[in-house]
Amino acid sequence: MTERCETCGNDTWPKPSLAVDAIATRKGENGMEVLLIRRGNNPWKGAWAFPGGFVDEGEDPKDAVLRELLEETGISGHSPRINTVRGDPNRDPRKHIVSIFYFVEVDPKSIPIGGDDAAYANWVGIDVATNEGMAGDHLDVLLNI
Repeated sequence: MTERCETCGNDTWPKPSLAVDAIATRKGENGMEVLLIRRGNNPWKGAWAFPGGFVDEGEDPKDAVLRELLEETGISGHSPRINTVRGDPNRDPRKHIVSIFYFVEVDPKSIPIGGDDAAYANWVGIDVATNEGMAGDHLDVLLNI
């Protein structure tokens, strides 16, 4: 029999949290651009990051990545495809967070508007993101797309 928490009813095994991040790209005047947000909250407040966030209980991660993309950039996406999964227990200072990075199709003419916990959203050249840096392991993900 599995031990259960008397308060919440969950089993007592420690669990990482699950997050998703959207990778949307387009061809810009000076090369490839990627849709990024400036984080509005810590950790990494003010840093560039892929739009994303936590998967809600009962939510499919594919639905979560499209929801987070819309909430943080105002842009609707479709056809999410897994790019990579990152799960190093120390990748985020808050706690153990496993993130699924999805390629997401969007209209390349879309104009992003920062929302939810994104302070700002924009199409950004890869050179700009590389020079300015990104939150956590997002730069490594960007350099491997």
